[in-house]
Amino acid sequence: MLGTLLDLQVDRIAHGGVAVARHDGRVVFVADAIPGERVRARVTDASKDRFWRADTVEVLDASPDRREHVWAEASVDRDPAERPGGAEFGHIRIERQRALKGEVLADALSRMGGVELAPEVRAVDAELAPGVDGELGTGWRTRVRLHVDEEGRVGPYAARSRRVIPVASLPLAAAELAALAPLGAPMPGAGAIDLVLPSTGEAQLVTHEAAAEPAQRGERGQRDRRGRRGGARRPQPARQAAPVDTVVVEELVAGRRFQVDRGGFWQVHRGAAATLSGAVQRAIDVERFDPRAANLDLYGGVGLLAAAVGDRFGGATRITTVEAEPRATMHAGENLAEWVGAQAVTARVDRYLAELVATAGGAERASLAGGTVVLDPPRAGAGREVVDRLAELGPAQIVYVACDPVALARDVALFRAHGYEPEQVEAFDLFPNTHHLEAVARLAR
Repeated sequence: MLGTLLDLQVDRIAHGGVAVARHDGRVVFVADAIPGERVRARVTDASKDRFWRADTVEVLDASPDRREHVWAEASVDRDPAERPGGAEFGHIRIERQRALKGEVLADALSRMGGVELAPEVRAVDAELAPGVDGELGTGWRTRVRLHVDEEGRVGPYAARSRRVIPVASLPLAAAELAALAPLGAPMPGAGAIDLVLPSTGEAQLVTHEAAAEPAQRGERGQRDRRGRRGGARRPQPARQAAPVDTVVVEELVAGRRFQVDRGGFWQVHRGAAATLSGAVQRAIDVERFDPRAANLDLYGGVGLLAAAVGDRFGGATRITTVEAEPRATMHAGENLAEWVGAQAVTARVDRYLAELVATAGGAERASLAGGTVVLDPPRAGAGREVVDRLAELGPAQIVYVACDPVALARDVALFRAHGYEPEQVEAFDLFPNTHHLEAVARLAR
């Protein structure tokens, strides 16, 4: 069955950037298609009884929302095995992309979260993202990782594979990075190339020597690797690069400067940090916020969202930011130094909350119960243990920043079991031409 060509009528979009069709009653997940289209697709995975996977090889009846792919190398005209990953919505008109992402978010919240909410997925304000083409959704990435194969060829991975695909362009990258990328130049001995554009200073190219598969660093280690689609192709051998890069760069957000390791986590869209800071500030219910309470910023990174809280409610605001990565916590302490009530703690969030539950006395419990929690977990979500511990502490409100709609919906269901209901949700297209989105929700009892 592998390699069989199927003519399919595409029904809807699924989480993960693939469309859904049916063949003889079986679900087929189809890459590079748009709901409403009729396509010819090649089966790439028939190992499951319930569903197959396939790649579009020809569009028989195109959607009016289909356009020339923004990345020529990822076009449907190219063999699926030779298409780079990371721009799986690049063939879709940008307004339809956002509508499809909204459908996925609303469906997840309904099916898994048990709530009927349909937030509009909004574009990043153009003033926050200079150099980004809002119509094409290009030029927004300030961090790009390219890989190097055994022959020294540089490029992204193929979709659903670890095989390096040489390319001649990087349309999602900021222009400064695209100009710096060593495309077509052999890089023998290298394992990967990082391109970094801080909001202050010049674009930088970092070469990593070939090394063993890197271990994940901290609880946020995978947050910026969102362009890969799951699938059944067997990964091809490719050399990996150790990601340790402790050179410090400076990011500017709403006039405030943040220190961050060049190889550490930072939002990749040029306007993402400012967009999320503003969304968190709007999400906090002023009537419920107590600046003297034990407010928390969990999975806090270098303190971006804790700073957003402090900027809105004043320098005396009490807030503790918690992050497992020690260097991120070190930077958070520096970035939050002007707030007398701020502190940065290096700890795993689940263990930190468990200790609070076990040891907090009456006065501290009351302060935690009056507090606001900003929760910005990694892609997999917060999970049951963190949600249960937070519910035991009983904060006045929780502002949840989510990079995955399904993880958000699962956690919403867990919070609802404890009496916390989502009161509002904003969603943002921080990853144009991919299936990813970011959402900010407020939950309260």
